[in-house]
Amino acid sequence: MTSDAISGGDAQMRNTGATVKTAIAGLGTIGTTLARQLSQGAISGIELVAIAARDPQKARAVLDEIGCGVPVLPIADLVSVADLVVECAPAAILPEIARPMLAAGKKVMVLSAGALLSNPDLLDLAKQTGGQIIVPTGALLGLDAVSAAAEGKIESIRMVTRKPVNGLLGAPYLEEHAIEIVGITEPLKVFDGTAREAAKGFPANLNVAVALSLAGIGPDETRLEIWADPTVTRNTHRIMVDSDSARIDMTIENIPTENPKTGRITALSVLAALRKLNGPLRVGT
Repeated sequence: MTSDAISGGDAQMRNTGATVKTAIAGLGTIGTTLARQLSQGAISGIELVAIAARDPQKARAVLDEIGCGVPVLPIADLVSVADLVVECAPAAILPEIARPMLAAGKKVMVLSAGALLSNPDLLDLAKQTGGQIIVPTGALLGLDAVSAAAEGKIESIRMVTRKPVNGLLGAPYLEEHAIEIVGITEPLKVFDGTAREAAKGFPANLNVAVALSLAGIGPDETRLEIWADPTVTRNTHRIMVDSDSARIDMTIENIPTENPKTGRITALSVLAALRKLNGPLRVGT
């Protein structure tokens, strides 16, 4: 799976001035933020046409509260009304969201990037039909630089993630290995492995690691440390890349939303990616 196959670029939509009919699958913290912004016309050329959510009645109430009048539809119906679906849902249902869109040669913007590793058939389907999977930068930084370095030779990529304790609670890896983090008073390293392993063990936390791996040298060569850190209040990621074109050392500290597993910048990253689809100026790879 290569990064250029699943991110950036859009020959049909870019700079055409055509309206991109857009749906959102999932109405949690990120989905609600996007619905509010897009329904208010935040991005020229992006028209919000539908929402899909696990609880349609609850979703309708949320949309009414934020002044968004688009219909709430079953996931299976989104393909009939949308050119693009933004996935903001649990990773387990990514195939249900993505497969109909890709089969129709349409587009899916995927936030649950880790789920792509366990569903490689989605990329195959996109190749067959001309559909596209778009992975936005999300809570990370520097993916343009990593993608550029990958055009040459990257020797190694390592990421160190530090999260407040409540941002890691409930992770399957912690439960499977009986790692107790409640009540710790100093930083504790809870994981050291590959991005692929992290995607399985921390499916709600480390989509950023998978996005980094897809931009660079793949999920089995990208190394990751995860620390539960009671001394921090922000989700912090440090990325270190050694390549034949540059040595990269970057750190980002993301302010969490009311959901401690999600940074505020994630929804903003989706808006920025949508703005690039057919904007008159596109900055960055």
